[in-house]
Amino acid sequence: MSNPIAAIILAAGKGTRMKSDLHKVLHPIAGRPMLLHLMASVDELRPAQKVVVVGDKADQLEAALAGSAELAVQDPQLGTGHAVQQAEGALAGFAAENEAGDVLILYGDVPFVPAATMQAMVDRLNAPDAPAVVVLAFEPADALQYGRVIVEGDRVVKMVEHKDATDAERAVRLCNSGLMAAKARDLFGLLARVTDDNAAKEFYLVDIVNIANADGRRCAVVTTDPDDVAGINSRAELARAEAQWQVFRREEAMAGGVSLRAPDTVWFSWDTELGRDVTIEPNVFFGPGVKVADGVTIRANSHIEGAVIGAGCEVGPFARLRPGTILGEKAKIGNFVETKKAVLGQGAKANHLTYLGDVSVGAGANIGAGTITCNYDGYFKYRTEIGENAFIGSNSALVAPVKIGRDAIVAAGSAVTRDVADGELRLVRGEQLVKPGWADRFHDAMRKKKAGK
Repeated sequence: MSNPIAAIILAAGKGTRMKSDLHKVLHPIAGRPMLLHLMASVDELRPAQKVVVVGDKADQLEAALAGSAELAVQDPQLGTGHAVQQAEGALAGFAAENEAGDVLILYGDVPFVPAATMQAMVDRLNAPDAPAVVVLAFEPADALQYGRVIVEGDRVVKMVEHKDATDAERAVRLCNSGLMAAKARDLFGLLARVTDDNAAKEFYLVDIVNIANADGRRCAVVTTDPDDVAGINSRAELARAEAQWQVFRREEAMAGGVSLRAPDTVWFSWDTELGRDVTIEPNVFFGPGVKVADGVTIRANSHIEGAVIGAGCEVGPFARLRPGTILGEKAKIGNFVETKKAVLGQGAKANHLTYLGDVSVGAGANIGAGTITCNYDGYFKYRTEIGENAFIGSNSALVAPVKIGRDAIVAAGSAVTRDVADGELRLVRGEQLVKPGWADRFHDAMRKKKAGK
């Protein structure tokens, strides 16, 4: 039986390099705050407790987490070791009940750590040699300012921050990600012995390894891919993280039976669901909440968010599907059509230049070019109901609330303000006035006036 797990996620930094009023770890990647990407991976391990250490903009983090984790405040901020110490009170019950429990230390701005990597850290912590601390390390192409991990085999013999390292230690390529695992019974006792006797006058988390080593305990290292522990501290790094995520998701989509005509131009959300034999043309953007069934074609330059697209549908080009859109099987949304809270039945179609908002469209109905559902009076929204096989002529305005019956026809250019019965034709136009020769006389008069005669 595995030991209970607690996770401490550090998110107290000010994130000054972001130059933003939004907390750094709440900046989105694929439409989801980076912190919540990490929390989703943590949740795969079914932790008994999660504590997020906060500082600046704590109210934003509290709102984003919505009760899914406890908060501990670090103020003032005196280093990573000091930050982890702030979780001691929140984890007092966990430590008392689960001395052998495992504690993971993670960072809110390192969002892509796989659950499998976290599990590997926990497994190493519970290996027969019983290490006091497990360190997650990596070998980047350029070691830059990273702290170094000095090892013999997989045993960590020393941890050192870059600014405190010797030239020989800086030559070591194995770098500290900052992520660690330790037993609940060990962690806070080791932290209590950490001092700020270093160049930055901070309490370094890495010093718990050196203290454990001095006690004759063993500390171990687990290595991972550098991309898994890429930290995000600036807008440029955020953009690179987004690009990295999108590359992975595009490959995953194509492996699952989706055709991307120009993969680099398609942008997915964290929760986009795609069926088989879906074709996506260039420059398509998916916001959160999109589900696409089998056999759908999404044509170029379409923007889709919060929509459910049924099997065999065709969308675009230049279509915009907004939240609440549901397309039944083989429905069609064409070029320059916008939908919002619009439910289209099987085979219904709106092929050109149309706005459908707060509307239900019956199976087989045809919505002509230039049709508008007038759903807002400046104060409230109202619904339009269009029956099965109804035909709405081009350039029609349907002023909600209004119902168009089954098999009804609305003539082109009509402004419909009252319900239309099943099978009825509704024609709402002003009478055409014909004045033979009027235009010729008008042009003659205006030409003379322009000539000054």
